[in-house]
Amino acid sequence: MGEIEATVPVQRAVTDDPRIPVVPGFARRATVMGKGAPQSPRGAGKALRERVPRASHSALDLPAGRPDAVQAVEESSRGRVPGLAPIRVGRMAATPFAFLRGSAGLMAHDLVGTPLSGVGAQLCGDAHAANFGLYGDARGSLVIDLNDFDETVFGPWEWDLKRLATSLVLAGREAGADEDTCRQGAYDTVGAYRRTMRLLARLPALDAWNAIADEELVSHADARDLLGTLERVSEKARNNTSARFAAKSTEDSGDGGRRFIDAPPVLRRVPDEEAAAVAAGLGDYLGTISEDRVPLLARYAIHDVAFRVVGTGSVGTRSYVVLLLDHRGEPLVLQVKEARPSVLAPYLPAVGFDVAAVAHEGRRVVLGQKRMQVVSDILLGWATVDGRPFQVRQFRNRKGSVDPAALAADQVDDYGRMTGALLARAHAHSADPRLIAGYCGKNEELDEAVAAFAVTYADRTEADHAELVRAIGSGRIAAEPGV
Repeated sequence: MGEIEATVPVQRAVTDDPRIPVVPGFARRATVMGKGAPQSPRGAGKALRERVPRASHSALDLPAGRPDAVQAVEESSRGRVPGLAPIRVGRMAATPFAFLRGSAGLMAHDLVGTPLSGVGAQLCGDAHAANFGLYGDARGSLVIDLNDFDETVFGPWEWDLKRLATSLVLAGREAGADEDTCRQGAYDTVGAYRRTMRLLARLPALDAWNAIADEELVSHADARDLLGTLERVSEKARNNTSARFAAKSTEDSGDGGRRFIDAPPVLRRVPDEEAAAVAAGLGDYLGTISEDRVPLLARYAIHDVAFRVVGTGSVGTRSYVVLLLDHRGEPLVLQVKEARPSVLAPYLPAVGFDVAAVAHEGRRVVLGQKRMQVVSDILLGWATVDGRPFQVRQFRNRKGSVDPAALAADQVDDYGRMTGALLARAHAHSADPRLIAGYCGKNEELDEAVAAFAVTYADRTEADHAELVRAIGSGRIAAEPGV
């Protein structure tokens, strides 16, 4: 899968022990080598700089035949619920940052021609600054991490990092920060990614896997200016639960249960046949979660299903909320969200990453999420509804997020450092951190290069956004603003 296997050399032990065979899935016994040894993963990463200099990452050469903004939006809307397309267009037209959020496929198209080290990792695929946030673990404690994986796939780690850095520039501009502050936010994002990867490379494997506990994240990323913002978001997230959502969005059904209340266009009840198909799909879903969670869900009964519009890039995908009640009438709400193929997948073969056939897109999303997060939703799974793949997860499990476009100017770089560190931790679960750390190095050469790229691509995104706004004004494409 990808190039990482071909890049990392096999290390052999000085002596073989005939008592212990080489077991598939485990590493070979290896000689302990100095960190600068050319045979080590760190040395292999360092050697990659000769072929792909770190300074080259500033380049953006847009490919010939690039679709214009309207073509890109229309293409990405194919297969979605037709009547919701104007809502998606309206949300993307709100600001350049909103346009970036809805155009992961267009950016992947543009990244094909950019320099790559050839090292692969499990990607978020849409690692912009608004796709990090708080959520509750099994005990209700809050953790912070990446939290959107619709586009997850194995690919070049640089694509996630460049998308994140670009989003910091656009969010900073929207927040009213000056250009130096916006560029610094991108620069600090990359620096935090690089330093975190170097830290993880020095740790024992198990410590690196669980490193940067959330209580240490702010100090590790030197993001103390964010403390007040994070505390406010945390307080709000603690109240963002299924029970609170159900209290506002459901009513007594008259038969001892509850049902959703229509609130178009965001929330609407569905015909009985459609609701039955979603409920039936949850039967197979039970076989995709950990077996020890099945008795928990057996204590809930399904009461109602509604269609709910979500997100910016996700608008138009089929997304349902399912109301479950326990013996006391306490609610649990599940989200059953359509899983479409990753928008990055068509572009990966052109940069040397083979895309294996995906048996179920919901499974791809769930496994990608579990590969990247330290702690994941205990009810993550997947289902099939009317032949379409879906992912299933808890809805409103104490989720909260920072709006990067609403940050004070002196918080943009702090937020960049925090998200850069989280992205490095996520990538290090699937890529050897020694290899990426060896490539990134000690100095700021990569930081400077990717920050320059981020400013250039942010300018390109602003031009694309302006083109979309003009197309809406001329009637070329329909938009429903403010929904």
